[in-house]
Amino acid sequence: MGRPNAFHGMMHEFCVELGWCGWVKDGKPLRVSDFIPEIGPITARDFAGWLITADGLDPDQLNVSELRLLEAVFIKHMGASIVDANELRSADRDV
Repeated sequence: MGRPNAFHGMMHEFCVELGWCGWVKDGKPLRVSDFIPEIGPITARDFAGWLITADGLDPDQLNVSELRLLEAVFIKHMGASIVDANELRSADRDV
């Protein structure tokens, strides 16, 4: 595993502290990192939606306060509400 970065810290909080760890669909693990594009701007709302989808849920069904919590965690760790996709790269891509 590479050196911890903001993405690792964010994913630790999402998974270990908040329980958003992904799930298994059709026998294959599904993770939020599966949704991150190679390039382009990513918003906290985008990431929160992918996180929810990776857990097998519909982002439109989540209550607003929980969605805002997920966005706040993103902003806390990434330092902004919009970041470039390369900032969301884990060194090992297994997160």
